[in-house]
Amino acid sequence: MAEKLKVLFLCTGNACRSQMAEGWARHLKGDCIEPYSAGVKPAGLSRRAVAVMAEAGVDISQHYAKHVNDLRDIPFDYVVTVCDHAHETCPLFPGATRVVHVGFDDPPQLAANTRTEREAMDCYRRIRDEIRTFVDGLPGNLEARDGD
Repeated sequence: MAEKLKVLFLCTGNACRSQMAEGWARHLKGDCIEPYSAGVKPAGLSRRAVAVMAEAGVDISQHYAKHVNDLRDIPFDYVVTVCDHAHETCPLFPGATRVVHVGFDDPPQLAANTRTEREAMDCYRRIRDEIRTFVDGLPGNLEARDGD
């Protein structure tokens, strides 16, 4: 059996997008990917992200925000930056680690302009579904973006 790809999903706060990506990767691609998530400035796990993932049948309630340095001893095959800030401030990784950028809109920022909780949750649902589509195409999506 081939060794699983070690993939780190990196965001600013590791509160939402990177957590959803890790959850989807575990759920959809656990047979070929060993997913992780972290942030460059970790914040608490988003309750809305937990809720929309639970709606989709993926439990991320036990996840917690981690700093990228907490995972420095893991030899990642890929680091996927899921927000522009993380992409711009992504630390250097040793060895053959490849960094690819797949930017997704920021659900908390989108939700800030809504009038109701339902509208706010719809922002999170949209990003959740976009992340699922990306993750569902792994590992091919990584190879196609390598070098971007």
